[in-house]
Amino acid sequence: QVQLVESGGGSVQAGGSLRLSCAASRSTSSNFCMAWFRQAPGKEREEVASIDSNGKQMYSDSVKGRFTITKDNNRNTLYLQMDSLKPDDTAIYYCAAAGPYPWPPSCQPGWDYKNWGQGTQVTVSS
Repeated sequence: QVQLVESGGGSVQAGGSLRLSCAASRSTSSNFCMAWFRQAPGKEREEVASIDSNGKQMYSDSVKGRFTITKDNNRNTLYLQMDSLKPDDTAIYYCAAAGPYPWPPSCQPGWDYKNWGQGTQVTVSS
């Protein structure tokens, strides 16, 4: 079980940047999947980015080239740097974790995440 707490959301104009943080209650450095999801009003939850224990990153097509997911294992913190923000990026953003596994997981899109944060609102105005 991992407790996750997101921070860093807010309001920004289109073209601006925000950095989200997700503090974990324990180390997630080994054999974990970590990811960011988002959900806009009236839309399904979307997996935005993930990172595995080896640092391999994956992104949805909608954010590729604009968002960057990173981990600081010393601080047990996951980040999402969001640049060139668009109004379509407006959503509640959630941090998620899965693990630890007895083997390094692949963390492919659609991975079954068991631990979720409470979410942080991101609003992008045009």
